[in-house]
Amino acid sequence: MSIFTQFFKNNDAHTRKQAFMNELMRREAELTRDIFGKVPADTRREFFCLDKQTWIWYEEWTDSSGQRQQVTTRYMLYPKEILKSQNGGTFQRLTIDEAENFVSAIRVYQQKVKTQLYTPKPLAQK
Repeated sequence: MSIFTQFFKNNDAHTRKQAFMNELMRREAELTRDIFGKVPADTRREFFCLDKQTWIWYEEWTDSSGQRQQVTTRYMLYPKEILKSQNGGTFQRLTIDEAENFVSAIRVYQQKVKTQLYTPKPLAQK
């Protein structure tokens, strides 16, 4: 096998792994979309963990004038603070109340994905 073939074979494995990880992230986001309350009709919500330090909250809805709106909030976790940025704006430190609510949301998220997505299902009895 040539080095050229090996490179593309490994790249294909990387692509499959990335697709698998993206699918897990999509399933987690779907499972936890109601973490901050009931999702109104015609609204899309996603809340997910991008990596060890980054969480994303995305919401899309139609406003009263019929215009489609969207907000993406990126949360960055650090040892002594949590920062957030909306729609690519500057990062701001969360208030104590915001941080407590955010940490509670993460706990609910972790519990939901652990029990509803990653817990092995018992094998059917024959």
